[in-house]
Amino acid sequence: MKITLDADKCCAAGQCVLIAPEVFDQRDEDGIVVLLDDAPPAEQHEAVREAAAICPAAVIEIHA
Repeated sequence: MKITLDADKCCAAGQCVLIAPEVFDQRDEDGIVVLLDDAPPAEQHEAVREAAAICPAAVIEIHA
């Protein structure tokens, strides 16, 4: 699994951080998503998929 995201479209909802805090974080100044791990281990894949599905701005892309 490889993850990319479009931070320019992020609305800073923070759902990704709540679901997968080992993979996503938010910038302190504006809450925009920060990718901590663009190739997370297998045990994080389900959480990453859920984060991508629930993202209101659809900024998270998952590549096989």
